[in-house]
Amino acid sequence: MVLCAGMLMIVLDATIVNVALPKIQTDLGFSQSSLAWVVNAYLISFGGLLLLAGRLGDLLGRRDVFLTGLTLFTAASLACGVADSQSVLVVARFIQGIGGALTSAVILGMIVTMFPERGEQARAIGVYSFVASAGGSIGLLAGGAITQAINWHWIFIVNLPIALVTGVLSLRYLSRDRGLGFSKGADLPGATFIVAAVMMGVYAIVEATNYGWGSAHTLGFGAGAVALLVAFVVRESRAANPLVPLRIFRSRNLSGANTIQALMVAGIYGMFFLGALYLQKVLGFDSLEVGLAFIPMTAIIGVLSLGFSAKLNMRFGARATLLPGLVAVGAGLLYIAQISTDGNYWTEVLPAMVLIGIGAGLSFPSLMTLAMTGVEPQEAGLASGLVNTTMQVGGALGLAVLATLSTSRTTNLVNSGDSVSSALTSGYRLAFLIGAGLLVAALGVALAVLRSEPAGDEAAAIEAAEADPAFSSEAL
Repeated sequence: MVLCAGMLMIVLDATIVNVALPKIQTDLGFSQSSLAWVVNAYLISFGGLLLLAGRLGDLLGRRDVFLTGLTLFTAASLACGVADSQSVLVVARFIQGIGGALTSAVILGMIVTMFPERGEQARAIGVYSFVASAGGSIGLLAGGAITQAINWHWIFIVNLPIALVTGVLSLRYLSRDRGLGFSKGADLPGATFIVAAVMMGVYAIVEATNYGWGSAHTLGFGAGAVALLVAFVVRESRAANPLVPLRIFRSRNLSGANTIQALMVAGIYGMFFLGALYLQKVLGFDSLEVGLAFIPMTAIIGVLSLGFSAKLNMRFGARATLLPGLVAVGAGLLYIAQISTDGNYWTEVLPAMVLIGIGAGLSFPSLMTLAMTGVEPQEAGLASGLVNTTMQVGGALGLAVLATLSTSRTTNLVNSGDSVSSALTSGYRLAFLIGAGLLVAALGVALAVLRSEPAGDEAAAIEAAEADPAFSSEAL
């Protein structure tokens, strides 16, 4: 419960910002492409540091890393709440991402080691997924209500009481574990390479709207990001104690699950970000109405993650549960790519949200289960950090690409004489269509790479599911 409260705070902050973006854009003078930095500044530091944070949990003790991140996240949230300029807000969001990485990177690893038995572990991961999606629902609704009733500054200040309660309960209920020690190495050079690579890559993509995709600026920073990524791989192959031992990628399921997750969240993050803008700028929704509009999707994710997905995973296997989930998310993105300037939420947006909610609710617990399969206890923090890294980096890069391409199309159409609403809608449609293409790629990876678990494990899973159903009161 304490760990899930910490995760709730992180997810709450990630989604509560979405519905306030138009207000933030107006108050602080962001352009549409630069507005993505309010989200990406957080995602870059969060995603870039998750691997190091997870490894630090293994080395120094996961509770200590959890509490350190919680403290930093809380201080940065206060800074975001009082920000009065673009630079202050973006810098504070970057620092907030560092705290979020330290806090969340160790949570899944702690849960997995707390529940080693497969049936209990599947249900625990399901509850973890439920809390993550429930935080999304609360964040969207609370973000709309707070922004409309007070102002957007308070969407960050709301983190303070949650963090305080979580910190007090952590000190009381979480046992202090002993890490492996720094002698095993934290590989700071490797962490520097991967953080710099992600930052430079996202910067190149976001600024491509201003400089052009074929400009020396875009190509130069893009090449720099690739070079840093290569340097990271070389470093990990030679380091005595690497940040990410490359042997971990020999697992087809772990590698495949992380690749699929990166592709899937790229499409879903784009839908959250651009979908909120479509509802406000084209359909005329206010902040509270946008929050309410997204609740069906996140509520469905939460309900499925809490028990139903765990039961399916134990009975049929994670791969079999994942495949229809990916199809549903892709179908939802393809459906919402048909939006119109004078569209109707109930016929053009809600059906897509239902499909995406069902698909994500089936997919996320399955991907987490596949990614953590076969991980040694001493590397649970690393694997947990890797799962969160692919989610955040995939989201950051995907959002940067989709927002930039959407902005470019909108700008070109406005310059050609189209109305603003028509140009915006066309840009959003392009982004959603590309998101659907990413899900097709994710489905291809799932079919080609993932492998079903051994028959013996599946039989044991079925027996566990029958002996203790996921919907039992004990599981809840």
